[in-house]
Amino acid sequence: MHTLWPELEEIVRTRNFVALRDRLAVLEPADLADLMSTLPAEDMVLLFRVLPRKDSAATFEYLPFEKQEALLRAMGQSEVAAILDEMSPDDRTTLFEELPGVVTKRMLNLLSPEERQVAVNLLGYPERSVGRWMTPHYVAVRQNWTMQQVLDNVRKFGRDSETINMIYVIDDRGVLIDDIPISDFLLAPVTATVADLMDRSFFALKATDDQSAAVAVFRQSDSYALPVTDTSGVLIGIVTLDDVLDLAEEEATEDIQKLGGMEALDEPYLDTPWAQMVRKRAGWLVVLFLSEMLTATAMTFFEDEIARVVILALFVPLIISSGGNSGSQAASLVIRALALGEVRVRDWWRVARREILSGLMLGAILGSIGFIRITVTTLLFPTMYGEHWILIAITIAFALVGVVLWGTIAGSMLPILLHRLGFDPASSSAPFVATLVDVTGLVIYFGIAALVLKGTLL
Repeated sequence: MHTLWPELEEIVRTRNFVALRDRLAVLEPADLADLMSTLPAEDMVLLFRVLPRKDSAATFEYLPFEKQEALLRAMGQSEVAAILDEMSPDDRTTLFEELPGVVTKRMLNLLSPEERQVAVNLLGYPERSVGRWMTPHYVAVRQNWTMQQVLDNVRKFGRDSETINMIYVIDDRGVLIDDIPISDFLLAPVTATVADLMDRSFFALKATDDQSAAVAVFRQSDSYALPVTDTSGVLIGIVTLDDVLDLAEEEATEDIQKLGGMEALDEPYLDTPWAQMVRKRAGWLVVLFLSEMLTATAMTFFEDEIARVVILALFVPLIISSGGNSGSQAASLVIRALALGEVRVRDWWRVARREILSGLMLGAILGSIGFIRITVTTLLFPTMYGEHWILIAITIAFALVGVVLWGTIAGSMLPILLHRLGFDPASSSAPFVATLVDVTGLVIYFGIAALVLKGTLL
């Protein structure tokens, strides 16, 4: 239970709703949502009925989806309509996407005609497009306006705008031609016009762009809000930084979960149903398990070598885990670089060259450690590896170089290949790369053993 609730509960018990309203008025919407998320639906409804309409809508946007859903079920249609009308279009669209189709349709019918049209337009964009995140509430001006006209326009429409930090300049057809910080208008001479402040240099998003594009453009622009245009350049909305931060967190979470070798969760960990959690994890585990069975199949081809030199089997876990680890490292680095736009498909050769050199150096480091380990062990226990211990040490050293090199190449190239084919690079998860390198690493290991030990132990 929230620490503030006992005090409020006492006020509610005395039915002093004026005092309750005054107490709630000093709280920020985020703090109110934090309080209400700990309460049952009937208490949430009571607090919402006391709040002013704008405050209740702002608080509603901060509530977790399951609490929003419970509140909508417990409130009357007129109250729901009031909240939905006051919500920002982008947050309302996110809510509608989570609700069942029948419920969304019913909610749309509760909106005012103007807000219903806005909601329908937003829901008409592709699921992962910028159009789903934009809000059509912004301040736009014309290039021939004076500073006084601009400021009058800001006073008239700024209250309903998502932000007034940036003012957008459009032509007679509504095409975006510039964006200007409001500070420039406040500091400009009263006699200046908008055209005097324009440099026609701006960043913009297309409504049909993938959401990930918004993150990249925000990183370039260093702006709080970005304009969104249609295919003809007409300004139709803006996307704000707070929405993009939510998007970036969501996409990063998905990538991390995929890197762990599972499907991305649709809800927070503790809120995900147990059966759904098992299903999302089982799929990849089964694929990886079946892939790992190829390791046993590969070893059957080297039964004779293992039978004649049993000591080779002792180093199998060491060899294949080193290759898998190096591959997982390379895959993680390249997947993140692709996500940040640091690497593109056309850079594959530059990546390959770096990873070949890195793989050789990393393999040489591990190979040296393996060689030294066998040497020291032989000095302490002369009979451990027999009279041909030096050949076994050379085999392990060269096998580590080969397997680690192959792991880095496979781990770095597979994400780029998947990206080129239109798949999510995160699907080449670290466990998948490790499994791939396990199987091929055995071939490299026993192939080098056959060359080095031929005529002696083999």
